Amino acid sequence: MPNFRAAAAISLAIALALPGCKIIKTPTAEEAAAEASGGFAPDKQVADLWNAKVIPFLEKRAGSFQEVSALATSDLNAAAAKYGHKEKDGTAPWTFAAKVSGTIIKAETKSRAAYLDTDVDGDGKADVRIQIGPVIKGTAIRDSLDFVNFNEFKNQIQWAEFGKAFNVHVNGLTLEKLPRGDLEGKTVEALGAYPLPSSGQPALLTPVTIMIGG
Repeated sequence: MPNFRAAAAISLAIALALPGCKIIKTPTAEEAAAEASGGFAPDKQVADLWNAKVIPFLEKRAGSFQEVSALATSDLNAAAAKYGHKEKDGTAPWTFAAKVSGTIIKAETKSRAAYLDTDVDGDGKADVRIQIGPVIKGTAIRDSLDFVNFNEFKNQIQWAEFGKAFNVHVNGLTLEKLPRGDLEGKTVEALGAYPLPSSGQPALLTPVTIMIGG
């Protein structure tokens, strides 16, 4: 009998307490991460900027790869003013917005840092290397944008994570959906950005849009 009375008393206490209970929403993984990092959510920032600012900016800023690379060779300052961007502080090279239209002469798709060597002038030689992921080297997309800058971020780590988030975004949105077989000889159209290459090295373009034809 004492056990029955104790159980009844506990049940009554729970019933009386229920009306005053509050249901607390369990945060999503993204919300929890943002809270833990003081509100810093680079993936969300990039997703919010992508269609609203990133694509329109690069579409307006970019010249054909032939025009951009030729001007950068003959007059770097003119090319930088017309097609380029870099942070005022720091030692990063100029990063240029460019449109590529050419033929794939080599497709390296076995590596996780896959790429398409592309001929844009019809001489059968690669003029530009287009990254197609999933691993994307560098932070060319971030570095080409004049509406973001390092001073808006808490530290170098956040700035780096922000740059990486652009690569992750374009890979999930576009690059991972690209075909990976029988690409050599096909045409490719891409809009993207590339850092000024070292002498004798191919330009390494990170695309924001890309289309492979027949």
